[in-house]
Amino acid sequence: MVTAFGIVPDASLQEVSTQRIVRSLPLPEKFASSDPDMTFWHQESIRRGDTIAAILARLEVNQADRISFLDTARDSQAMRRLKPGEVVHAETKPNGELLKLRYFYGNGEQFLMEKIDGAFELREQPVEHHAHIRVGSGVISSSLFAAVDKAGLPSAIASQIFDIFSSHIDFHRDLHKGDRFTVVYESGQDESGKTQIGRILAAEFFNKGKAHRAVYFQMEDGEGDYYTPAGESLRRPFLLAPLKFSRISSGFTKARYHPILKKWRAHRGIDYAAPTGTPIMATANGIVEFKGWQNGYGNLVILKHDAQYSSAYGHLSKFSKHLQPGKRIKQGDVIGYVGATGMATGPHLHYELRVNGVQRDPSKIVMPAAQPIGKKYRAVFHRQTKTLLTQLDLLRNTGFAALNN
Repeated sequence: MVTAFGIVPDASLQEVSTQRIVRSLPLPEKFASSDPDMTFWHQESIRRGDTIAAILARLEVNQADRISFLDTARDSQAMRRLKPGEVVHAETKPNGELLKLRYFYGNGEQFLMEKIDGAFELREQPVEHHAHIRVGSGVISSSLFAAVDKAGLPSAIASQIFDIFSSHIDFHRDLHKGDRFTVVYESGQDESGKTQIGRILAAEFFNKGKAHRAVYFQMEDGEGDYYTPAGESLRRPFLLAPLKFSRISSGFTKARYHPILKKWRAHRGIDYAAPTGTPIMATANGIVEFKGWQNGYGNLVILKHDAQYSSAYGHLSKFSKHLQPGKRIKQGDVIGYVGATGMATGPHLHYELRVNGVQRDPSKIVMPAAQPIGKKYRAVFHRQTKTLLTQLDLLRNTGFAALNN
């Protein structure tokens, strides 16, 4: 289709007469190349209920290549995960020979079928993408998630900020209006053109007037974590909260009026109100000591962390798959989902930290710090993180200037 228009010099648009013309245009004959070696790239959208055989038919792949393709891709997981709306990219010849087919099926993975020396070879591999360093900052007005969204940053950044600082900042009780953050993070596009958000490399969070800083550092063995600029680990044995985004509905107290029992009694835990199905994280490494139903707790998980500490998670709607007594759990692993089982008036998590079997207020227990950067890595750590800290300094100064204007 071709469209042309003209503009009358020094004339008002209201004075220009217009006329609508609709004409049928004959479709050209199907193009047939005289060059049998010419190749074409096609984009075919996946339809609801589609199969790869149907897609190959729409691409007009010849019968021999269809059979060979389907035989080679017989055990492919990607071909069982065709998502409506996604696009398959294929390279063919005029005679219907298939040379290459690529499909990006999510989680940074791609399916690639390529004809090499007359035979199809299948590869399912991570998508290559080139990362770029990006920066951003925001101010808290209601919640961390809302501030990240208002700053135009990807929502994944909020989750990462929570993970980095959750052992030092209680995002449920200590977040205040006016708190602010800056981040330096990786971002890029994969071969499918989709934006991939990478890891936060450096971050600063001002909470109640105190600055918390973090930089990412990876050891020679590939293990990486977040540290303060001085090399102290930001990881603690226990997270301050087992949920990322929720609110505290009941705190740890010696006297609370129970909404179901209709009497005053001690509340030796913390209740986090959240929608049913919200993932619950283990606050520390441990072993599953109990999984099942227990009186007013409803569905309950108890994790044993060492000879002294254990934690309990009550009123779960369901447990995580493969969660069984004796199973080893890592800090941050999802162990279940928020519900309202047992004596509960609505969906929430009842969380307890127990010391020698006795419930204690988590906010009043001082936990030991994790191991800092070893002397062996100190020089490398300071050299690699210097640029990141400089970027945080520039962002901080920019933020202060914006706030003062």
